Amino acid sequence: MKEVNCRLLKLAFTCPFLMHASLAVALTYDRHLNGSLGCRRTVEECYHWSQSTVLLNKRLREPIEDKDKDPIWGTAAALVILIFSSTDSCTPEQAWPLKSSGSSDLDWVRMSKGKMSLWNIVNPLRPDSLFRVMAATFAQMQAPLPERGIDSMPRALAAVCGLKDSSTAETNPYFHAAHAVSQILDLPGSEVGTGQTQLFMRSIHGPFEDLLRKRDPVALLLLYLWYRKTSCSIWWIELRARVECPAICLYLRLYHKEDDALYSFLPGGAISDRWK
Repeated sequence: MKEVNCRLLKLAFTCPFLMHASLAVALTYDRHLNGSLGCRRTVEECYHWSQSTVLLNKRLREPIEDKDKDPIWGTAAALVILIFSSTDSCTPEQAWPLKSSGSSDLDWVRMSKGKMSLWNIVNPLRPDSLFRVMAATFAQMQAPLPERGIDSMPRALAAVCGLKDSSTAETNPYFHAAHAVSQILDLPGSEVGTGQTQLFMRSIHGPFEDLLRKRDPVALLLLYLWYRKTSCSIWWIELRARVECPAICLYLRLYHKEDDALYSFLPGGAISDRWK
């Protein structure tokens, strides 16, 4: 990533939308490092984020040349980081899923899908792309998930998701998300990389996304487990997880306190310390 970031920085001096995106991410990272500065986005963050979005959208309406492809992909990736790391809530009580429904709920899911829709246009694995060095990370992002069964999945997780040996994505909406989470549960938090985090993000679509938006308890549990593991090593996930992770716990305890199996995964539960 160091090599990629250095080359992106050089590109930013010739590409305004990438420069604004880079400055916005730098300011957001500074806020992450200095928690005392507060949870809200600064005026400077908002300005550079807005400018980057406006300029990128304008550029995407024009023919895309080869020289534009890396700046476009880099900017799209930066915008995902910005929208994921930015929450209007300073406390768990103000955060989703406890807060009332709004148009911004899970907006990071939409932005992530928007970024991936550019894949075939910019092809970050093309021979002359600066992102080609991340081929292993991209391979992890796009690794196929199991097609059937619960092999390599913790039995307690399979049970709470209603999964069994005959289960598939067609018969159970939690299938892919549960397998994606299972692949990182036993890893030390510090060893979870960007590519591995994307497997779960990629699984948020169709019936599972609908359940998540409706605050389904099992879907929320899977998101909670993903937050808890990935936020240890991915700073921009940590910025959102610091409020939404405890918010999910509060929500489940408030509205689903009768579900003992689900409770066992939450702090203080029988198996809560198994995956840290």
